[in-house]
Amino acid sequence: MARSNVIFVCQECGANQAKWSGQCDTCGEWNSIVEEAAKDTTPKGLSAKKGRRIEFVGLKGSEKPLPRMLSNIAEFDRVCGGGLVPGSTILVGGDPGIGKSTVLLQVCAALSKIEGSRCIYISGEEAIDQVRMRAERLGLADANVELASATSVRDIVASLDEHNAPTVVVADSVQTLYVDNLDSAPGTVTQVRTSAQELIRLAKRRGFALFLVGHVTKEGNIAGPKVLEHMVDCVLYFEGERGHQFRILRAVKNRFGPADEIGVFEMTDAGLAEVSNPSAIFLADREDGVSGASVFAGIEGSRPMLVEIQALTAPTAFGTPRRAVVGWDSNRLSMILAVLETRCGLSIGGHDVYLNVAGGLRISEPAADLAVAAALVSSITGVPVPSEIVVFGEIGLSGEVRPVSQSDVRLKEASKLGFNGAVAPEIHRRSGSAKKESTQNLSVVRIKHLEQLLDYIRIEGEKNPPKKPHEKAAANQG
Repeated sequence: MARSNVIFVCQECGANQAKWSGQCDTCGEWNSIVEEAAKDTTPKGLSAKKGRRIEFVGLKGSEKPLPRMLSNIAEFDRVCGGGLVPGSTILVGGDPGIGKSTVLLQVCAALSKIEGSRCIYISGEEAIDQVRMRAERLGLADANVELASATSVRDIVASLDEHNAPTVVVADSVQTLYVDNLDSAPGTVTQVRTSAQELIRLAKRRGFALFLVGHVTKEGNIAGPKVLEHMVDCVLYFEGERGHQFRILRAVKNRFGPADEIGVFEMTDAGLAEVSNPSAIFLADREDGVSGASVFAGIEGSRPMLVEIQALTAPTAFGTPRRAVVGWDSNRLSMILAVLETRCGLSIGGHDVYLNVAGGLRISEPAADLAVAAALVSSITGVPVPSEIVVFGEIGLSGEVRPVSQSDVRLKEASKLGFNGAVAPEIHRRSGSAKKESTQNLSVVRIKHLEQLLDYIRIEGEKNPPKKPHEKAAANQG
């Protein structure tokens, strides 16, 4: 009896191998090779049959583009680039329990209020009664949303491929779907790729917006083949810490809008509530006169955002001091510490260093270097950074402070929230930013080198000497 053809596919990267091995040769992942059946692995070229001639059109069409669908959830519409585009496919990923199904059910309920719209929510993980229980908890029981519990792609396509096509379809999740003519199990690379391809083709043909919910791996990446992110039009990641109530919806890919745009939500008992002014929320519990804290004026996508950066340094008796970082790059912290010691003569080598970005937000832009340095210097010297100023700027290895982009937008946000000063890098004469920033009612201290930051904090400490612990306790009791 002839042995059927089999292939060995990596469940992380989708690479094919001739035989099973413990580690994938392409991505290096361990225990990710799975045996799958293949009906025909022999590559075949094009036959003698001629193909259909393709009709080419001009770049500028005569037809008007279809209007975007607005959900009236401002934070969600912002991330999508100003609303949903008909026929687009959005892949939503995030940790388990972060709120993916909750936010998509809220979006479906909001879009169902549009006249003539038809919203469908297909769940492959929950029964219909379970989805109804969540809708009742969110106060959406009366929303005009059609529910279904199905995992067969053939059944889903047969139900949606009709003249009365829906407006929005949610498939939760793509790892539970399967195509019955494939021998592999649901969730494998072949099933995920084929299921997504069939649904995307149907969405393009019928013109409805398709949401695909994707599971993530332990590293935080969307499970399945990487080609899945290339197939869709928009990739959204739902981020957040379980210890904080804030959730960040971040666009890492968007064919119809800017990437790296974020939407901020707050997890409440009634679901996810949008946060229109996240800077005020992140700074709500900030205390004045505390050393080791500074306010960073950052940019997330096209939105300015102010967050508090907290640092704590403590002497240690161990030979290897500890470096603990939450919400920032640990390698960049090591670089800032090395620059402070080598270029500024600040002794930090015998101290444990703890750095935290308040609110659960994760910062990746290098403009936070100066704010981190200010918090570290404040913690090691005990001199608080003035609470009414913001800090931003990039630090080089020689200790120089380099300009950053959109400094005028950062200062404008700080002025709107009541800050009256800023510590920022000097601007180039040719950039033209000086004319924009001159309109802000802020006292901006321009610095070229990191040593000037130390001098600024030292002068502020001489003006307002830090209080001793018993003086702070007496002031709080008074």
